[in-house]
Amino acid sequence: MADPDPDDDIVADAEALLPIPVRSREPIDLIAKIKAEGMRLDLYVHMHLQDFSRSEIQKAIEADGILVNGKPSKPSYKVRKNDRLHIAMPAPEHDLPVPEDIPLDILYQDEFLAVINKPSDMVVHPAKGNWSGTLVNALQFHFREHLSRENGAFRAGIVHRLDKDTSGVILIAKDDQTHRECSNQFETRKVFKEYVALTAGEPDRDTDYIEARIKHHPHDREKMIVTHDPADLEAKDALSYYEVLERFRSYALVRIQPRTGRTHQIRVHLASVGCPVVADRLYGGRERFTLADLVPDLPRGEDEILIARQALHAFRLRFRHPRKGEWLEVEAPLPPDIRRALEALRVHRPWHPPRIVVGHFQASA
Repeated sequence: MADPDPDDDIVADAEALLPIPVRSREPIDLIAKIKAEGMRLDLYVHMHLQDFSRSEIQKAIEADGILVNGKPSKPSYKVRKNDRLHIAMPAPEHDLPVPEDIPLDILYQDEFLAVINKPSDMVVHPAKGNWSGTLVNALQFHFREHLSRENGAFRAGIVHRLDKDTSGVILIAKDDQTHRECSNQFETRKVFKEYVALTAGEPDRDTDYIEARIKHHPHDREKMIVTHDPADLEAKDALSYYEVLERFRSYALVRIQPRTGRTHQIRVHLASVGCPVVADRLYGGRERFTLADLVPDLPRGEDEILIARQALHAFRLRFRHPRKGEWLEVEAPLPPDIRRALEALRVHRPWHPPRIVVGHFQASA
């Protein structure tokens, strides 16, 4: 998703900005009118080509697929009256997402937005290798045309993302204005996100924060890493607060509040302090958590898989409703696999009694 930009609030209503309704394969020529003057080039093109995301348009500009007055330009270029644009977007690699009758756990909805409890093992939007069975396919079935197109048809309604194997709360916008205003809240850190995780390892402190910059791994494209080099231009600042809710021998149940939104931030941060998320293949080296991990010499026939994905759940989302002005707080209860792993830890690795009652999922010892 393209980063929210202050220029997103520009509305060129005096110009006939009628969006082209399909992902056109034919070149398009436009002449900018006076009301477009000062608008970012990527935003201006996106207002005409709403089935392409801002990030797709930015890539096309950088690849010289969009020319201004016959010359290459930049996404941040400010459009001027009578600029001549030649737009040749790349052909789509795949058909647009089709509606699929996939059940959704809708935690809240109104005419402007919805909050979904995303299950694990569900990709948020179609991409290479995952063209069906995604959250977007399900949204297309349940909400039809009532989804924002701010990020294009392939990400219709999607304001932010969760990793495929992370379950929990995700916000969906039903129109473009709501989408822009929600995105602005995320960008300005006015959305409060709370996650719950089981960690392999106990944090030293009951409450603390992890402030460590994050960058792409130099050799593994799937992974991110922490860097402590303040001069590293590729790294981005990242901050996560955590609180230990319950301790076990060599494990912990923790609550995490990320104050920035970097890729894999929670997983990378916890791994960096020696407490990777349980069953996190990328950052913990294990892709499942079994009863045998807790019980030494357990007979093979008695073993069972407790959780087969990273034990990370987006538990709570709190934000101001962009159209009604009121604060919304939505919770998604812990899914069965994390509850199963948690109960096994209480039985086989007890350490301290639970310290805090949290939402719907904390039980007494």
